[in-house]
Amino acid sequence: MLDKTRIEAFLEMMSAERGAAINTLEAYARDLGDASACLGGKLVQAGQTDLSGWLQSLAAEGLAATTQARKLSALRQFFRFLFEEGDRSDDPTRRLEGPKSIRAVPDVLSQDELQRLLDTCREDVRLTCLVELLYGAGLRVSELVGLTLGALPRRRQGRWETRDLIVRGKGGKERLCPLGPPALLALSHWLTLRADTLPDRDPRRTRSDAYLFPSRGKAGHLTRRRLGQLLDQLAMTAGVAAHKVHPHALRHAYATHLLQGGADLRAVQSLLGHADIATTQIYTHVLTEELEALLQAAHPLAQT
Repeated sequence: MLDKTRIEAFLEMMSAERGAAINTLEAYARDLGDASACLGGKLVQAGQTDLSGWLQSLAAEGLAATTQARKLSALRQFFRFLFEEGDRSDDPTRRLEGPKSIRAVPDVLSQDELQRLLDTCREDVRLTCLVELLYGAGLRVSELVGLTLGALPRRRQGRWETRDLIVRGKGGKERLCPLGPPALLALSHWLTLRADTLPDRDPRRTRSDAYLFPSRGKAGHLTRRRLGQLLDQLAMTAGVAAHKVHPHALRHAYATHLLQGGADLRAVQSLLGHADIATTQIYTHVLTEELEALLQAAHPLAQT
């Protein structure tokens, strides 16, 4: 019972004082709940040996290094909170070592594959708009489904006066995402049909009215899961490998294709909303692999 009470207090603090996003809070709740269950409901009293044993069990289960690192981060945040609140006189996570993580290079969709996806979904106005915004603005899936009408570029008499989306990213940070003509056109087409998709009755109508992609579901907007299902079906119809077609894959493609076109890395960092440029640099690895393949195929000395 103590674990549950203190975890709830921690989540309230993260929400009220640090403005943690809902997805972040849900991840903290899951990770801390798992740790508490593994330790018999005695997470608050756990020592370094207890926590180390739990982390080792995660590795033994074959969890990815990134997942292990995320869970360790949740523990560190939680015990720092307990220390600051006076619930603990020590921090048992101080000497815990995290897994060594090797950042994987994304399997990026080619421009031809993107065109096939867009050609395939042309008859579906909403899906075309979704794909154009994911690829045309590099949005995270949560940013896309949570878009409100107030975040759209300014429009008057059916014409766009501006072209920037106002996107609320991780930690509630806002950034501007400029849209190209194809994305603006897809957006215009969707807005002409959007009203027909709104629920007929309150309170769901009131809840979903604000969203660009409304839904009759509890959230009031299209869910991440439903978007994933739509993209799975699109990949199958377009004949593109399904594992390459998911919301984040379109964000990967956006970043990679910008760099291939000569965009500055710092500019791409800003467009993606990355706090650390090291996160953006993963896309330069993709370009490096392409250059190495080009060298092997075209350079005379590579043939000897």
